[in-house]
Amino acid sequence: MNGFDAGTKSDRPHRSDGWGEPEPHRPIGPEGTEPGGGRRRGPSAWRKAGGATGAALLFLLTKGKTALLFLLKFGKPLITMAVTIGAYAMIYPWTFAVGLVALIFAHEMGHVLAAKRKGIPVSAPLFIPFLGAFIAMKRHPKDAAAEAFVAIGGPLLGSAAALVCCGIGWGTGHPVWMVLAYVGFFLNLFNLLPIPPLDGGRIVGAVSRWLWAAGAVLGPLVVWTTQNLLVLLIWLWFLWEMYKRFFRRGRAEEGAEPYAVEGSYRVAVPETLPDWYWAGETHQRELPYTFYCRMDGTHVIECFWEALSFRGGLEAGTPCLIRKVYVRKLSGPDADGMMNVILRAEGVRYESGRYYAVGARTRLVYGLLYGGLLAGLLAMLWLIEASGLPRPLAVV
Repeated sequence: MNGFDAGTKSDRPHRSDGWGEPEPHRPIGPEGTEPGGGRRRGPSAWRKAGGATGAALLFLLTKGKTALLFLLKFGKPLITMAVTIGAYAMIYPWTFAVGLVALIFAHEMGHVLAAKRKGIPVSAPLFIPFLGAFIAMKRHPKDAAAEAFVAIGGPLLGSAAALVCCGIGWGTGHPVWMVLAYVGFFLNLFNLLPIPPLDGGRIVGAVSRWLWAAGAVLGPLVVWTTQNLLVLLIWLWFLWEMYKRFFRRGRAEEGAEPYAVEGSYRVAVPETLPDWYWAGETHQRELPYTFYCRMDGTHVIECFWEALSFRGGLEAGTPCLIRKVYVRKLSGPDADGMMNVILRAEGVRYESGRYYAVGARTRLVYGLLYGGLLAGLLAMLWLIEASGLPRPLAVV
């Protein structure tokens, strides 16, 4: 066979040179039937399905590598985005649902771009229906100025996206664009409240921590205005954090917040070790370790297990003081003589006394940006309300 299906076979004898006698042409009836009502024989459904599957796999492994990597990296954010759009579309028109999620996405991408500028690795945005979206910083900023830079990126880009919606709405007269603009301005204004973990709470940390007191006072007013349980929970969490920071937590390690990080490794098992050495899955074997900070700001915990000639490393996402590193769990060895090892490092979070030591010029810049953004968002909300559009606060 040369890779092509001949359809029907000839009953004529073949010549000895390997070439068969040509079969006379027979007309094919309608819809692929032969004269006399017989159906033409062709590839079975299983062969067709197998061929299609093979072609799809071949495409993914060759031409589709980029698409496959894209789906593996951004699949979860895209799924959460689609779910959030669907949740909003159950209550509001689909055009508003798509626009609202796009505005939230612009806000989160502002954080992502700002974090990249500071060399801080972050996760892709994940959406939560009726709550918004978030990104996770995989490494703590080195100081309050860097934290403020990442925090203000979201409201800046989010407000710019809302401004685009406002311009389209004024140009076209379509009400959905004005509603989206209003909601976008309002959400970014809400995020600028000087209450951690909101963006405003992180920004004012580089201006003056006394502004957190303003957040504590404004919290009940915002809760009463929005009638939103989530806002109440954020304000109560903020009060608890302030209490721990300024009243309960002492200096150095006393009363500090616990911190732990784990890592999983595959380790070759020496044949000289007896079975009882790793018998059982639960372990508390402590290992010697060193803890240091790289030039890029990454905090690294390195440990050594002499019996297995194993050296492992863990990255701490925040400044901390490590108290111990130990083997928490063992499993194996498998057929290849490899054992799964889970290491755990425990300690406490550490906040340097110099973290909020920001220069006067930097404080002035962030203060002007923060105040200017607040004033601009309030002005845009007032202009939209003056145009006669009702306030869609039920969306929040």
